[in-house]
Amino acid sequence: MNGALVPGAVPQESPEERLERWMNQYGNAVLHMCFLCLSDAHWAEDAAQDTFVKAWRSMRRFENRHEGSEKAWLMRIALNTCRDYKRGMWFRRVDLVGEMEKLPPALLAVNDEDREIFLDVMRLPGKLRQVILLRYDQNMTLREMAEALGLTLSTVHHRLKQAEDALRMGMEGGDSNEAKS
Repeated sequence: MNGALVPGAVPQESPEERLERWMNQYGNAVLHMCFLCLSDAHWAEDAAQDTFVKAWRSMRRFENRHEGSEKAWLMRIALNTCRDYKRGMWFRRVDLVGEMEKLPPALLAVNDEDREIFLDVMRLPGKLRQVILLRYDQNMTLREMAEALGLTLSTVHHRLKQAEDALRMGMEGGDSNEAKS
């Protein structure tokens, strides 16, 4: 460690203590994001675990950055890990409605309208789905989202607007997939 205090870090925190704190503080959020990206509980658990292994291996690089939020950095690793998982053959044929039945009860929509909104979000192109999930599921700011996605603020703002417009069109009877990016 170079002595500089990383935002969110505890003074005199060992790398092992920091990893444990990250897992306690952000573990559920990372798992939830992985689940929403992958639509499979087992794959999400593996991806979340891989996220923290990658964070452990890259901790020194994070420490040397001196800026940025831990959550945004971990979400970026999680999204990249999920992207790698999706490259596998299994994800080429995912039935979203069928997968809904496998979701944990806490993630299931409580009524038909909420279920349709969830399915509309999951049908969005990946780039648009990511910004919606980071903003509304993870309650991240535009700045944190930009950091997590490695994009400029204006790009994130544009994608969020596109995603919201696509969802609005879907709710009004249009095709939510028309807003491809």
